[in-house]
Amino acid sequence: MLLQVFVSVLSLSTCLGFKVYEKQIPNGDAVPHPCVDGTLWNGVGHITSSGGGQRNLFGDAFRQNGHMWTLELCTDDTDLDGVPNGVELGDPSCVWTVGDTPAGPATGHPGICEPTTLQKCIDYNYHYHIDCRPVNG
Repeated sequence: MLLQVFVSVLSLSTCLGFKVYEKQIPNGDAVPHPCVDGTLWNGVGHITSSGGGQRNLFGDAFRQNGHMWTLELCTDDTDLDGVPNGVELGDPSCVWTVGDTPAGPATGHPGICEPTTLQKCIDYNYHYHIDCRPVNG
């Protein structure tokens, strides 16, 4: 019984931890899913949309920056799609701080090369194990 309680608490704290990280980047809770129009990518720093497991390059960079939104992280282009992370997350001037309203909405995903139909993005996303193929209707 004690083991079940411990596992439940551990699982809950892990889930809540991701929600805490969402607040550490601009629009962290509103990043568009690059493969499914009208939906969100909930685990921005991970290769799966639900979060958890392996991190993408943005997630690695975020961790290396102490889980903080820094000028370096904002101006970097972690997914090599030609768009800085700050532009993709709605902070093009890199002035956002925790608790502020971002300058604009998130327009892309800083850990997934977009548009996903470009060959360079297909190659990048495949190389980093991001399954972001368009969903067939």
